[in-house]
Amino acid sequence: MEFLLDRAQGEFGRTVDRMLGGAHTAQVVRAWARGDHGPGRTLWERLGGIGVTALAVPETHEGVGPLPVELAVASVESGRHAVPGPLAETAAVAVLLAALAGGDAAQVDPAARHWLPRIASGRTLVTLAAADGGPYALDADAADAVFTVEGAGGEELWLAPGHGRVQPSIDPARRLARPLPGGELLARGPAVAEAAGRAADWAAFVTAAQSLGTGLALLERTVAYVKGRRQFGRAVGSFQAVKHRLADVLIGLEFARPLLYGAAVALASAGPGARAEVAAAKVAAGEAGYAAARAALQLHGAIGYTDESDLSLWIRRAGALRSAWGTPSVCRARVLAG
Repeated sequence: MEFLLDRAQGEFGRTVDRMLGGAHTAQVVRAWARGDHGPGRTLWERLGGIGVTALAVPETHEGVGPLPVELAVASVESGRHAVPGPLAETAAVAVLLAALAGGDAAQVDPAARHWLPRIASGRTLVTLAAADGGPYALDADAADAVFTVEGAGGEELWLAPGHGRVQPSIDPARRLARPLPGGELLARGPAVAEAAGRAADWAAFVTAAQSLGTGLALLERTVAYVKGRRQFGRAVGSFQAVKHRLADVLIGLEFARPLLYGAAVALASAGPGARAEVAAAKVAAGEAGYAAARAALQLHGAIGYTDESDLSLWIRRAGALRSAWGTPSVCRARVLAG
């Protein structure tokens, strides 16, 4: 299958890249990790201003979606620039509420009418805790609403009354907390489980795109570093062993790219194989991003271990994204299950 972005999709990606390139995202990430969400919220509003947060929200609720290809383009750029915040969870909540709106649960319609336009605008942050994503809600302390999928078989959708203490994380800018029990029951029944499964696929898909972007950023930074650092009178990057290591990273990332956009096409058609397509993209992009992190750490002489180095922001992110919304083993099992 040949897949190329059209002119509008390519320009959209360049627009997101230019906007984030001037946003000093490293400083935003460090503030977010300290619990100072102000700069990050401002960045999210700017992303909302160019339509990024509206891509998973249907037009009937003031969004422009669902547009999974464009969402992949924007999410790759968010990974390249290490944008903090619950981007995957926001897309998942939009898919979940939109799928249940108009159903039998009377509480969902008001919730959809209230939250979906606010999500699309970028002025509201939401997050989600569901079985596929583990017991924690990402950035619940920054979110305006914490949704949870609970109950036997994941057949209950709740709006949580708050969250517990933020837990330590391998990526301090991914702030994890358990939602508090109870709250407002929005919907119950088999339709919730079905919609939650679809929402989890979208969350895994966005996470895969962020992994790819994170890996690309690490490769770009490492290539620049080895071109400039000299040993034995030569640039480190001129040594064959270094070239081969970076070539392997590039191949892994480029192999993941078509799987990501193949998953986008599958999500757009909502066919029965979409879950396996997303899982294939998730495991390929997650492993490629993680390999890029390991190579970057080694070829920078391990300075990425230090908090002072901005490289650490991407290295930690790559490890966290690799297991978020589906570990490699879980994703491989989904691919085999078809």
